[in-house]
Amino acid sequence: MTWHGPTFRISDGERIDGAWCLVWRRHDLLDEYVVEHLFVYADGKIGYGGHDSTDLAGLERLLATGKITLDPPEAREQRERRDGAPKRSKWESRYPEPRTDEGFVLEVADEILRLAGRPTTADRCLDAVRAHTAEPTEERRLLLRDAYLAVPAHRRVYLLGDMDRQDRPLRMLLTDLGEAVDGDGPVATEDMHRDAFAYLADLTEYIERAEERRAVPYADDPAGAPVPPVVLNEAVYPRGWPAEPGRFVLRNDYDAPFAYAGRSYPTVFHAYWALSAADPADHDRITAAATAREARELGGGAVRRAGWPGERLAVMADLLRAKFDQHPRLAEVLLATGEAAIVHTGTSEGPFWRDEGPRGGRNWTGRLLELVRSELRRARSGQTPAECTAATALRAATRIGSQTGENGGA
Repeated sequence: MTWHGPTFRISDGERIDGAWCLVWRRHDLLDEYVVEHLFVYADGKIGYGGHDSTDLAGLERLLATGKITLDPPEAREQRERRDGAPKRSKWESRYPEPRTDEGFVLEVADEILRLAGRPTTADRCLDAVRAHTAEPTEERRLLLRDAYLAVPAHRRVYLLGDMDRQDRPLRMLLTDLGEAVDGDGPVATEDMHRDAFAYLADLTEYIERAEERRAVPYADDPAGAPVPPVVLNEAVYPRGWPAEPGRFVLRNDYDAPFAYAGRSYPTVFHAYWALSAADPADHDRITAAATAREARELGGGAVRRAGWPGERLAVMADLLRAKFDQHPRLAEVLLATGEAAIVHTGTSEGPFWRDEGPRGGRNWTGRLLELVRSELRRARSGQTPAECTAATALRAATRIGSQTGENGGA
């Protein structure tokens, strides 16, 4: 079974992570089977058939009654014929055990655990391998056997990540001395147990070394559950901006006059498009535009100055720094977004600057807001507001001054 994702649903304002796979559902009116998406979520809810939902016990009943099946009808018939044929040797088989309805329910239960960030049956089995190799007692071997048997049967061959030996070392070690492995394989001996144990001990050591190596490049990764993103939706206020600042103040069309390189601009839009213009007259005309929308339209129609595509990210970053340095109340709104990713949407900017959901978009405005937020937080912890503002103003003046001298711009 192949699981796809990520997906999610919203419940009481909370994001519930999920995944989905394909099953067959019996269509009651057509009396035939159709392909259906089966959605599984971290809280245990299982969705199918559009608006229908159930839980693990309900899924078990749906499978038992044939309302949902794992294979199309013709495949089921072939499987039933195979089940009636003479059994192949399990020991000699190189394939996973057949997937059954019972095994699929266990697999879904594992997927729910994974989505919830809890150990799956495979995780618990590998933990039991580590415990047994660290202290090889008969009690721990039996606990390992229980953990191994708890894994869905059709998934056991993948436990050790070795597609040559598959799970055979486990099967050999977990078979009591004098018994045939898998019922039709070789008889378990002390030498076989020693060889299987040595393999698992080497594997455990290899995994531990790999985890230590992996911990180095991932040492700075965020800890804990992911924080839901902050989405900056475009909004129109015909009667003027609300008096109480909300997240709308983070957008580039918000009226927040600021000084940058010796000039004053009404909004980030005014400054960005004015500074992009090759002709100083266009710069002044864009700066004097009555609204951010008019500034954007004038700027979009002006000729760009040389080298602008390679500089625009740095210029936008400087403009955002100047805006939030000079407007502490707006900086508080930005800092209040915490560690969340910032997703900037709308139609007032091109896909380079905004997020377009499944259609793409590079979301550079959102990403630069995250950068400025981080700089503000660092500055507040290590510098006084005056020092921070002075440093940012000097940085901006130096950059734009050199650009003006080279390009004859504003």
